[in-house]
Amino acid sequence: MIVFDLSCRSGHRFEAWFASSDAYASQRERGLVSCPTCGDTAVDKAPMAPAVGAKGNRSRASADQAHTPVANALPPKVVAAMQALAAAQARALESSTYVGDKFAETSRAMHYGEREHAVVHGRATAEEAKALVEEGVPVAPLPFPVAPPDEIN
Repeated sequence: MIVFDLSCRSGHRFEAWFASSDAYASQRERGLVSCPTCGDTAVDKAPMAPAVGAKGNRSRASADQAHTPVANALPPKVVAAMQALAAAQARALESSTYVGDKFAETSRAMHYGEREHAVVHGRATAEEAKALVEEGVPVAPLPFPVAPPDEIN
């Protein structure tokens, strides 16, 4: 999976996940990619800052400050809100177990008492998520993408 920052002609910025760059291009050509704010299908990739890890001799804070061109383009309140959301998500995931593609199955089993309740996170298709909500299973999307533990360098 690959995540792209996208923007429409009206300047609305949003994030979308695709199987590959080719999948994005194909969906865009067919008019399947649209702005969630205004519905515009004239969508292009927005400039993205690379995610570069800190060197071993630098603190994470100093590395973050070195890579802030995109953050500087956003209003400070937006940057602060995004940082707060990311920190809250990180804290929540500390006590959560990653269940991968078995998220829907695991959540449903806990909801129906077939499995002990626990805090879990993982992947679900849009159809699986919709079915869970329709069944009354308490689920919510995470505000930021999460790399599966086996895909982290």
